Amino acid sequence: MEFFNTLSDFLWTYVVITMLVGCALYFTWNLRGVQFTMLPTMLRNLFRPSSESSESFGKFKVSSFQAFAISLSSRVGTGNLAGVASAIFVGGPGAVFWMWVMALLGAATAFMEATLAQLFKRHGKESFYGGPAYYMKYGLKRPWMGILFALLIIYGFGLANQLVQSNTLCDAIGEAFKVSPSYVAIGLALMTLVIIFGGIHRIARFCATIVPVMAFGYILLALYILVVNVSQIPAMLSLIVRSAFGWEQAAGGAVGIAVMQGVKRGLFSNEAGEGSAPNAAATATIPHPVSQGLLQSLGVFTDTLVICTCTAFIILLSGLYSEGTDGIILTRHAMNHHLGSFGAWFLTAAIFLFAYSTIIANYFYGETNVRYITKKPWAVTLFRLLSGIVVLLGGFMTLQQAWGIVDFAMALMTITNLVAVLLLSRYAFRLLKDFREQRKEGKEPMFNPDLFPEADLEGWR
Repeated sequence: MEFFNTLSDFLWTYVVITMLVGCALYFTWNLRGVQFTMLPTMLRNLFRPSSESSESFGKFKVSSFQAFAISLSSRVGTGNLAGVASAIFVGGPGAVFWMWVMALLGAATAFMEATLAQLFKRHGKESFYGGPAYYMKYGLKRPWMGILFALLIIYGFGLANQLVQSNTLCDAIGEAFKVSPSYVAIGLALMTLVIIFGGIHRIARFCATIVPVMAFGYILLALYILVVNVSQIPAMLSLIVRSAFGWEQAAGGAVGIAVMQGVKRGLFSNEAGEGSAPNAAATATIPHPVSQGLLQSLGVFTDTLVICTCTAFIILLSGLYSEGTDGIILTRHAMNHHLGSFGAWFLTAAIFLFAYSTIIANYFYGETNVRYITKKPWAVTLFRLLSGIVVLLGGFMTLQQAWGIVDFAMALMTITNLVAVLLLSRYAFRLLKDFREQRKEGKEPMFNPDLFPEADLEGWR
């Protein structure tokens, strides 16, 4: 475990943060701030029904909203509850500021990777499929790089990430009902196997149903807490800014720690640049790749600027962030401070919905990349069984052990994915230009694969 922590710290300090910030600024500039200027279009596209052109794909029918919900299910998880708490616990209130910064800039990176995933998607038996491994193979013409990333995401999301989700969920339910987390882990593993053996359409329906409910309920609760504590909000915002730049050393630690924790836990939560969400984005049946790219940008905003901020405000307004508790326990104590026993029970329900939907979405990312490596049915079956085992093991680990494994996996995935997105960026830039030109002419943007005669666009032909 010490090896994972040392190597992970090195990669994050000297490579990952530099690449994340550099790429986010580069994409924001070249896309002319698409994550800000096209926000109204994102909102309109969210609930737009499939166009007539998309009906021609027949059975390849995962709606744009369902694909958005799958990716949001992965984003909205324990990172929004335990992850934010850990960031504040280690990096101080200033970590929240750097989470905001990375979300605003990282939304451009999310647009890039999701648009590329749509462009290079493939036909499957149940739906379209794709992701970084596919745009590395068919866009960059580097199959070895696709296999490398597929292995990394299988390890990172299909397995390692599940440990944090399962651990947090087992701890929360175990404490609430006074039962051993190991018993919770057994039940959780069985429930997970039931869902994942149902295929992409069951996963899509599950996520599209559960994600809006859990997010809306949590936001309403946070708004209530803000209203009750409205007089404390200016001081809280001032504390966040002071701590972000190292001006509040006693409460927030050095600025470097705040930046590191804000970026790391922000990435764990919103996944912008990590290469996970594009696997869901590729499944959507839409008329133009840019449409799904815009929705994935919206997903980053929803996750970090809304859900993560809710958790951060709940914790900071409680004043309990410096009392030595970490992860979901800190969030639970903050909830209990504001709402008494109801807060603790509500958090238990929220963590179940958040973490469980993330486990299901993460599994889907892993399966997509197993299918990239091999078409043999036994491989998918084996991965499904391994997923159940990993969810089970999460109930027997400590949170910090799980974080160490996940941080290492996130670093490797992000480095590999960002290299590919940079090399393929010209495609996304041209697609956005085409999308804007069609809108300027009063047309509903439709993608013509002849725009890229040199590219292998099997999913669009």
